[in-house]
Amino acid sequence: MTPIFDNTEIAFALKSDSELERAYFLFKMMSVEPLVRIGGAVTNFALKVHLPIEGLIRYTVFDHFCGGINETDCLPVINSMHEKGVSSVLDFSVEAKESEKEFDHARDVILNILEFCKEIKAIPIAVFKPSGFGRFHLYEKLSKGAGLTEKEQAEWNKVVDRFDAVCKKAKAYNVAVLIDAEESWFQNAADALVTAMMKKYNTEKAVVFNTLQMYRHDRMDFLKNEHEKAKTEGYFLGYKLVRGAYMEKERDRAEAKGYESPICKNKIATDENFNAGLHYMLDHLDSMSIFAGTHNESSSYLLMDLMEKKGLKPTDSRIWFGQLYGMSDHISFNLADKGYNVAKYVPFGPVKDVMPYLIRRAEENTSVAGQTGRELALITKEKKRRKT
Repeated sequence: MTPIFDNTEIAFALKSDSELERAYFLFKMMSVEPLVRIGGAVTNFALKVHLPIEGLIRYTVFDHFCGGINETDCLPVINSMHEKGVSSVLDFSVEAKESEKEFDHARDVILNILEFCKEIKAIPIAVFKPSGFGRFHLYEKLSKGAGLTEKEQAEWNKVVDRFDAVCKKAKAYNVAVLIDAEESWFQNAADALVTAMMKKYNTEKAVVFNTLQMYRHDRMDFLKNEHEKAKTEGYFLGYKLVRGAYMEKERDRAEAKGYESPICKNKIATDENFNAGLHYMLDHLDSMSIFAGTHNESSSYLLMDLMEKKGLKPTDSRIWFGQLYGMSDHISFNLADKGYNVAKYVPFGPVKDVMPYLIRRAEENTSVAGQTGRELALITKEKKRRKT
């Protein structure tokens, strides 16, 4: 397949010279691992003691990786990307909440986003995290097969109701809803709940999507088992395929507690697992839809190649490519330029509440081999192009 991801003019068409310089500065900083580690700790401390640094964060790392502090604040970003063919997935990136009031607020935010999705063509997909709708403790107990107390069961019923409210509205509005993955020791309960929502609402096509973290070596078997179940019971599957977001935490916990790590032995095995997922889902597109969340060029080319070999149009509504806002613009915008369905995850929320997400993004760029170097090389190439 003819390479398309090196076209930096298309990739960075929306970035002004000053925004390009800011991106270069940020990725340069993220290329130094000790700096990222220390910077994250210092930033968390400064926010906890109420030092006046939110303005600095807002106009540097926040504006690069986030769309705004609320849904309306994100609209300029959403509209400008859509002019280039790239859709948006509004991601309420507030984490680590514990109260029923906060969980109800998260549900209400997602329901409001669905109203945006209904009215604004540029936002065709919604998303939420299971932990945004209920306490980690409940997911962990259920994932282990432990029984809940009467009080906990009442609390869990509210979690189920929040899921159902969102999925019901998504079905009514004909909007896909992606449900993100969690750490493995919470995921079994989330998987069971999302499958129940698929069975209830994916009756004509995939509306509800679960997420498969393919750095887990058990996910292909899970996908195949879920497919058999769906065929037997007569509903459609929707999956977002990603490589994964919690590798160090997963391995550390497995070592500390003395069980086999759920993570593939190396990156090659992870890549093979991800690509096997692409092959399997494209072979069964009659009963499932895919959102390929990847910053990997090879996997993106593979999906394009599989679509071409199967005679599928780039605009096939069952297939989406997705990347995070602020990363891999060379993939997103060049794919959109060729007519593929592409969506950027656009995080939003109050600056202080979004910091855990931003720190994770910085750590991910530092730890993923080649990610930061690739971004810097492409930005440098575009800077030179503009000068000439």
